[in-house]
Order: sequence, then C-alpha cells, then structure tokens
Amino acid sequence: MNENSYSEITPDLLRLSKMSQEAGVIETELFTRYEVKRGLRDLNGKGVLAGLTRISDVRATETVNGVSVPCHGRLFYRGYDVKDLVQGFTSDGRFGYEEIAYLLLFDKLPDKKELKMFREMLANYRTLPTSFVRDIILKAPSKDMMNTLARSVLTLYSYDDRADDTSIPNVLRQCLQLISLFPLLSIYGYQAYSHYHDGNSLYIHQPRPELSTAENILHILRPDSSYTPLEAKILDIALVLHMEHGGGNNSSFTTHVVTSSLTDTYSTIAASIGSLKGPRHGGANVKVVQMFEDMKKEVSDWTDEEEVKAYLRRLLHKEAFDHAGLIYGVGHAVYSKSDPRAVIFKSFVEKLSEEKGLHKEFALYSLVERLSPEVIGEERQIYKGVSVNVDFYSGFVYHMLGLPMELYPTFFAIARIVGWSAHRLEELANNGKIIRPAYKPIGEDREYVKMNRR
Repeated sequence: MNENSYSEITPDLLRLSKMSQEAGVIETELFTRYEVKRGLRDLNGKGVLAGLTRISDVRATETVNGVSVPCHGRLFYRGYDVKDLVQGFTSDGRFGYEEIAYLLLFDKLPDKKELKMFREMLANYRTLPTSFVRDIILKAPSKDMMNTLARSVLTLYSYDDRADDTSIPNVLRQCLQLISLFPLLSIYGYQAYSHYHDGNSLYIHQPRPELSTAENILHILRPDSSYTPLEAKILDIALVLHMEHGGGNNSSFTTHVVTSSLTDTYSTIAASIGSLKGPRHGGANVKVVQMFEDMKKEVSDWTDEEEVKAYLRRLLHKEAFDHAGLIYGVGHAVYSKSDPRAVIFKSFVEKLSEEKGLHKEFALYSLVERLSPEVIGEERQIYKGVSVNVDFYSGFVYHMLGLPMELYPTFFAIARIVGWSAHRLEELANNGKIIRPAYKPIGEDREYVKMNRR
C-alpha cells in the first residue's frame, strides 16, 4: 500500500464491504420474535434496566391514578434538582462547575472550606507533563478534536507510574487530573490544528490558578484572553448542565462497561470519548448550528411562521439542509414534554443574545422551538411527544461566544468527564462482575468445506 492509497476505497474493498454488509443484516422480525430490545430500549423507548446508580436521575414520567404518563422533564444530581443547583450558585454569584463536580464525586455539597480546597487541588493538577504540548499535541494534529483528545488521554498513560492501579484513591487521583486537564488538551489540540492546517498564529496560554474552569477555557482559547463576566457565567452553566445525565446514556454506560473489565482509567475514558464523539450522542449541537445557518439563508422572513414551518417540513421530507430527515436539537430518547436542561438554559441564552445583539437569531430559535413539535406531529407518527433538547441551545451559545465549531463536542467532554469519573468510581466501589450481556445466535451450523471444493 503506497502513501496515496491509505484512505482509498478500492473496487475490491467495495465488493468485500457489500458482502460484509449482507452478512451482517438480521431480519427485523427476528428481534420481535425473540423479544430482543434493540438499542436496549423497549417499544416505548424506555431503557432496559442494566444497573443501579446514586449519581443522577432523569425523570420524564409521573404516575397518575396508577398509570405512568409523560411529564415535564427533571434532572437530579445526587438527589438535588439541577434547577435548584443552578439557581443556588448563580444567585450567589458563584461559578458552579467545581462545586457541582464535588457533589457528583463525593455525594455532598461542599462548604466554603471544602470548595476552596477542591478548587486548589484542580488548579494544581492543571499542569501537563514536561514537553507534552511539544511532543504530543503539536505533532500530527487531527482535524477532529475528539480524536485529538482521546489520543492525548491515552498518551498520558505513559507518564503515569501507577497507570494500572485500579484502587479507589489512585483512580480518584487520575480522574481529578483528567478533569483538570481536559480543557488544556482540547484547546491546545485545536490551536495546533488551527496553526498547522489553517495557518493561524499559534497561541498556547498557560492556565491561571485563580480562575474557574469556565474562565480558564476562555482565557486559554482567545488570543487576547479577554471575556465578559456574562460569557464566563453562561459557559459555566453550560458545563454544569452537560456534566451528567444518568448511567444509561451511551458514554456513561460505556464507562461502566469498560471499567467492569478492570482496565486502566486512561483506556476507559478514551472509550467514553469515542462514544461521545458520535453524532447520535455528542455531535448534535454542531448540526443544530449548521441547520440554522442554512435556515437563515433559505427563509426570507424569520418571523413568518408559515415560511418557517415550510422549511421544517422540507427538513422532515429530506429536501433541505443535509437531507437526513431530521430537525436537529428536537427530540430526546427520554424526555417528551421538555428537557429541563434546555428550559434552564433558555433564559440565560436570551441574556447573552441581548449582549451580543443577536435578538433576531434568538427569536428564530424560539420560534423553531415552538413550531417543531407541531410540524413533527403533523408529519410523523410518534409514540410520544417531542421537545427541544439541550443541544438546541448549547450550539447557539457556543456560536455567540465565538467558539470554534471544531471544539463544540469537546466542551461536552470537558463537562461530562466529571460524570464519567463518578460512574467509574461507582463501578469500582461495587466490585461487580464484568458486564457481559447476551446475544442470541441465529445462524445455522455448517460443515467445513476444504479449499479445493469451494
């Protein structure tokens, strides 16, 4: 294989891929016959019970007269309603990322002394090994920042003298280091790609220990390190709302599965990053922003409900944007009436749109939020209601903050590393068996045929 053919799809590969695809197809009716719940979800979309957790709770139904009915979504971290947590730290003028990380990891809200100690610990861990930026991050920069982040995490294994130690104290130390380092690994990876691929100036700002995680992100990312208090506040809220979402989401479940094999922390978190990278999980906010950019070009009057509806119908009919038949940012595997994260976020998003002079864009987002469930209900047979999810507004926030689109998924990871860490520690603390679900074989037994008879 020569250098130019590394990524080439050859005719032979196409032929073999067709054979592989045909060999992999299983008839849909077999899943029904054997009562296999595809995607580990039943016909109503409810997840199969695969474990127990005290870390968080996602609620989208309530029992009325003995019947489970949809309700407005609620999200709880360690028993606390996220709405109350956000209200608590924002009303006191505090940044919440470190405080809520402490809660998820240690099952208690920190007092002032504990929070000060924890912030100082994270600041001390926010240092990469000597020459790591030069030797690892600046070499072979990838266009995909999640790929860069996973590679950096795996490489950190080589710098850890206790990399394979799965005792709780050591894993906690590793997790706290990764929580501290994720912003640096993500942003430095982007700066390297921006410099070598796009020819932009290379900025490698050092973090400042007195700044919060959200402030440090903006300080490290921006050439002049400047940001407004509102920008830092809203980014902090975004990180808190993305921090955790129950043990059943794909990347947290991945954390449990890989941890159960007793592999090292770096391999576990890299696997979780790989899960989050997928467009069905962590990449949706990019699609939301791209969809709205297309909508703003195609819709002449952003206040005309009928014209906006017509565009949404074209999306569903695969006639607009990426022809996938989706309205991105609308719908969720669990929530039907509302996603509490989107509800919490919206009021802060409106404030930022006022500061940025983007009133019309916010009004368009609000209009699409209101019209989408109506249009989907008219065009599709759905088993439950739909509402906008957190990705609907988070992409708009990152856009207003002027953050590079390449980094959108990594901001999700910068937040979710806290939840992954909590789930890894919970899996290890319970010392359970390796997670090994069953797959029913449906192939037929066959006799071996010698080469000269095939």
